Formats: sequence, structure tokens, C-alpha cells
Amino acid sequence: MDPTGLGLPPLIAAFVFGLLGGAHCIGMCGGIMSALTFAVPPSMRSPARLSGLLLGYNLGRIGSYMVAGALVAALGTLLTLTPTARVALQLFAAVMLILMALYIADWWKGLLRVEALGKRLWRHLEPVGRRLMPVVKVPQAMALGAIWGWLPCGLVYSMLAWSLAMADPMMGAALMGAFGLGTLPALLATGLAARQLGGLIRHRATRSIAALSIIAFALWQLWSLLPVGAHG
Repeated sequence: MDPTGLGLPPLIAAFVFGLLGGAHCIGMCGGIMSALTFAVPPSMRSPARLSGLLLGYNLGRIGSYMVAGALVAALGTLLTLTPTARVALQLFAAVMLILMALYIADWWKGLLRVEALGKRLWRHLEPVGRRLMPVVKVPQAMALGAIWGWLPCGLVYSMLAWSLAMADPMMGAALMGAFGLGTLPALLATGLAARQLGGLIRHRATRSIAALSIIAFALWQLWSLLPVGAHG
């Protein structure tokens, strides 16, 4: 089942969404990546070590996304979602995309209220992450990334709505994994060249282009949910 309603293979759609959301990921997590990079002692900041640590952070983060996707999709199996309920979830995911686009472009910040829903869990996880710092080994980086993956994020929440519609834990995990891989290029680049890329990614034009792309993606999804006769 294609939770996007786009006629695209679900994993490809999730990967593309991750790419389009890269500007938000850098705005929200780029500072974390930069801080973790500069927290490594100068004598240990070789390109090979930094690359390994950055990859470890992100593998841990994507692993947490996959766990969340499996759990949410398992909930979908318990709910025995009807076709109408699945369409409602697709509508919800499309609305979340539009809200996220408005947030990315700094046109409207209402999505902060949605992200606030996950702050209670984050309050318990953040102190655990702090105890892992400073990070100098890849296993530490993966553990910290796994905690970081639960950071409240509306972009992730919109993808979890798709996972719920899958009602299949394996596919829910795969969907979130594909999404996470889509966000990987932006975050890896930011960690390795934070100063050079930070200004470009935060530029209003860059964020606006990303936001408009996501809105187009969402409108395509909404269009696909209309009855066949309505398309003509």
C-alpha cells in the first residue's frame, strides 16, 4: 500500500521527502552537528575520525526513526484501519507537510505546537545524551544519535503518520529508514563543513525553494486522493 497516494514506490517517496526536508533538518539539527563536531578535542579532529563520528550519529538517529516507524505501524495493525481511516491519515500527512513547509520558510511557526507534544519524553532523554559527551568513539556517537533520534520534530511526525497507514511494522521501519537516509546528505555535509554551508542553507531563498517543493509534493498527494472523476 502506498501511504503517500502518489503512485510512487513508498520508499522512494519517503527518501525524496527526506531530501526536501533537508533545510529544516539543518536548521533544527545542524547546530547539534556543529556542536558535536567542535566538542571533539582539536588533536583528534582528523577527517577520518570526524567522518566516522558523524556517520555514527546519523546511523543511530536513523535507527531510532526505524524503531518509531515499526512501533507506530504496529499500532496501525491493532487499530485495523479502514480504507476511510487510511485516506484520513494521508490527508493528515499532507497537511503536516504543508505546515512543515511554512515552518521551514519561516512563514508560519504553528508547527512548534505539534513539536511540543514530544518534549516530555525529550526531557528524560536529553540528560542521558549529555552523559555520553564528549564523544570520541563511534559506539558513543551511535548511542548519542539513537537518543537524538527522539528529538521532537514535526517533519518526523508527519512521516510517522505514513507509517501508521502502512499497518505493517517491517514496512513502517523501512519507510522511516528511507526518510532518514534522505536527510543524511544535508546533515553529513553540515557536520563536515558547518561554517561553509550554514549560511547557504539558512539563506531565505534556499529555505523558500525547499518549502515550495514540499508544498508541491503535498498538493500532489491531496490531488491523488480526489475521486477519479474529480481529476477531469
